[in-house]
Amino acid sequence: AHSSLLALDPSQPTTTQKPSTAGSGNYLIGVGRADCTGPVAEIPLMGYANADQVGGGLLTRLYSRAFIVAEPDNSKRVVFVSADIGMVSQKLRLEVLSELKSKYGELYRQDNVILSGTHTHSGPAGYFQYTLFWITSKGLIKPSLQAIVKGIVKSIDIAHENMKAGRIFINRGTVENSQINRSPYSYLQNPASERSRYSSNTDKEMVLLKMVATNGQELGLISWFAIHPVSMNNTNHLVNSDNVGYASYLFEQEKNAGMLPGEGSFVAAFASSNLGDVSPNTKGPFCINTGDSCDNPQSTCPVGGAKMCMAMGPGTDMFDSTRIIGQNIYLKAKELYTSASQEITGLLSSAHQWVNMSDVSVTLNATHVVKTCKPALGHSFAAGTIDGVGALNFTQGAIEGDPFWDTIRDQLLGKPSNETQACHDPKPILFSTGEMTRPHPWHPDIVDVQLATIGSLAIVAVPGELTTMSGRRLREAVRSEFESHGTSGMNVVIAGLCNVYTHYITTYEEYQVQRYEAASTIYGPHTLSAYMQLYRGLAKAIATDTVQDLPSGPEPPLFNITSLTLVPTVIADRTPSNKTFGDVLQEVRQQYRVGEVAEVTFVSANPRNSVQNATEHNFLTVERYIDSSGTWSVVHNDASWETRFYWTKGLLGQSSATVEWHIPSTAEPGTYRIRYFGHYKKIPLFQPAVYYAFEGTSSAFEIISL
Repeated sequence: AHSSLLALDPSQPTTTQKPSTAGSGNYLIGVGRADCTGPVAEIPLMGYANADQVGGGLLTRLYSRAFIVAEPDNSKRVVFVSADIGMVSQKLRLEVLSELKSKYGELYRQDNVILSGTHTHSGPAGYFQYTLFWITSKGLIKPSLQAIVKGIVKSIDIAHENMKAGRIFINRGTVENSQINRSPYSYLQNPASERSRYSSNTDKEMVLLKMVATNGQELGLISWFAIHPVSMNNTNHLVNSDNVGYASYLFEQEKNAGMLPGEGSFVAAFASSNLGDVSPNTKGPFCINTGDSCDNPQSTCPVGGAKMCMAMGPGTDMFDSTRIIGQNIYLKAKELYTSASQEITGLLSSAHQWVNMSDVSVTLNATHVVKTCKPALGHSFAAGTIDGVGALNFTQGAIEGDPFWDTIRDQLLGKPSNETQACHDPKPILFSTGEMTRPHPWHPDIVDVQLATIGSLAIVAVPGELTTMSGRRLREAVRSEFESHGTSGMNVVIAGLCNVYTHYITTYEEYQVQRYEAASTIYGPHTLSAYMQLYRGLAKAIATDTVQDLPSGPEPPLFNITSLTLVPTVIADRTPSNKTFGDVLQEVRQQYRVGEVAEVTFVSANPRNSVQNATEHNFLTVERYIDSSGTWSVVHNDASWETRFYWTKGLLGQSSATVEWHIPSTAEPGTYRIRYFGHYKKIPLFQPAVYYAFEGTSSAFEIISL
């Protein structure tokens, strides 16, 4: 059945002229995009595990981007979703699938729906059911979870309602000057013979899918490229989608010309891949106190230790670094999109299993069978990375425990069993999460493995962060499995941060030196081998058309937690005396030049009120006066890269909101104003809270040409 798959021949030159992409459609294709931002204030941000890093405003909105591909007779479908969130959690996935089931019956299921997170570290946390993630997320935060569920489902709805006959093209190319390996010492533990096959210690290749309707309408693209979206560092408090989100923004702004960000039909997803040890902070690690390099096996500084070792991006600040890296990614995608001519044709298929990852037997060879372990995190997990160091002075590469922290751990959380400690060797266990069950299990045992094929493209949906070499081994395993069953030349891509979060997956060799990624490989030294065995099993089932015989595996639990959070409740909003909501506290200047920052501060209310109550999500607009019609026209909204929304909490329910407009070189001279939109909360005596919409407007100001 799969003999019709097309291989991508690397020896064929890619054409420079624009290839013809019209013609009869091989598939039905739908794309959709929906807002999944959630609350932008007072909620911890997910990624750096830094308790001080809570939301305090908005730089760019977060979106879920959905792509549905169906066979022409509609018999089979595959859905790929890339959402601007840290990762997909098990609770999030189970809730999305349950909503899809109630809407669409058996059309969208756990086997044919892939949910992937871009891994931005600047999105709201609090959508997890396992206890470990509650510690830095301050529990389960319902508004966070609901916004993401709603956004993902809505993006799938939009794609579902707009299915068109179309064609898919694949292209690949190298992205330069955008990544470094942040654990090069670990990478060097891999066999020299293996390393010699690759020119770099990161995967620089971008794989891109271009989707075009048969009527010639451009529908969208998916790019897979391995990079950590951590150009915005752990001092940032503005919710945003980081470097890959900025690449999406640039591509969509170009294709949806004349539209505001978040509007328009063209959808561009820049999805995550095997980014485990890949940093965008290309200047590398330096001691922030002395300026010396700290590119050593422990990432530690002579003065101040590991806490002082931080990697810097290429820009003047984190905003500039985000822009530079995002633009690099966008420009390569644009080039690959324009020249894409290799068509994907063939059947669709998908396979999924739930697996108890704490108990997988892996056959390494004829004489060796090894096992995975109950989940546990090592000491170096607490060290963090050069992209975001831990709060306490743990160092990376710890292969012995620390008596001080071990004693505290034993008292508070219990000592790891000898069996678990032996299984994880040489990892010194900090948290034996697989043996911690109060109030709920601390880590998942039951994990999704999933593989979907669209003709000659195989998407390997991985529930975590594979390092560079782990990703290479897994792609190779899947490709060779297809080959051994007569399906050669498969294009295998790794989609990261899918379905449930299980931290990192290093190679066995990298695991031995226990840097952060290895300490966070929670199922022990043979985690990668187990996944390779499992995904081979899925590839075999698809290649031999025996997917229906795959056991579905043990179902994951869905804990009945509605909300359990340390995030303070929103109190009634108040204004300073003689002021009303939306009044200007600090006015704009009368005129600005391009390149300057227009800034205005308003009497505000808690932005968390707006999550449930805003029909149109927008905290701000920048508007230009149109002389001919005497009306104001919106030129930017709060999803625009040029605008920043800061919220500052005062005392007793008072607060202020500052809107910045970083005036771009493209701004036309003329008259402008900035508007702010919010909702304030009133709590009448013995009655439920009431929310009221309000707005504020700055004075008009001029932009004059240089």
